[in-house]
Amino acid sequence: MVYLIALTGGIAAGKSTVTRRFAELGAVTIDADQLAREAVAPGSAGLEAIRRRFGEQVIGADGSLDRPALGAIVFADDQARLDLNGITHPAVKDLLADKLAAIRSTDADAVVVYDIPLLAETGGRRGGQFEYVVVVEAPAEQRIERLVTLRGMARDEAERRIGSQASDEERRALADVVIDSGGTLDETLRQVDEVWQRILTRHQQAG
Repeated sequence: MVYLIALTGGIAAGKSTVTRRFAELGAVTIDADQLAREAVAPGSAGLEAIRRRFGEQVIGADGSLDRPALGAIVFADDQARLDLNGITHPAVKDLLADKLAAIRSTDADAVVVYDIPLLAETGGRRGGQFEYVVVVEAPAEQRIERLVTLRGMARDEAERRIGSQASDEERRALADVVIDSGGTLDETLRQVDEVWQRILTRHQQAG
């Protein structure tokens, strides 16, 4: 059977590094952010629903979603954010189901790592979809520095982005294992390798 792993963590926690390592070790990886972009691509039902809810102000001249314009609205209005989630989350869920079906058709025993940043914010493990949950975390101050130095974000914006997401405690409550990316790259990769062996053992036992 396909063994579905959820990989989550806050912004700048180190999920991309961990996802790349899992891919190197043999996992099939799926990026929730990429699915979210597909869900609102030009011509999609998702983008049309956003147009109806938020107006032409969030549609760019080329017909694509103006993400900064939409972000300015939803970050300042909780109801707007909930409305947006109500549009995008079902579409992303359908796209994930399609991708998993395609994977099953070619490799029925694949281990799939689904990089889903907002797992805690979108219902967590509800429904039993995931066999295993990996949480990646780093100290908040270190994450702020990563956003400022690596992404060029203003410090107050970095603090606001981190503060708007679930807390470390909320994510840990969902976790089967926590990977600490606050140390060196080698230390992070060593943890990923250890978790991968644990996942393979559980997959073999489940199969």
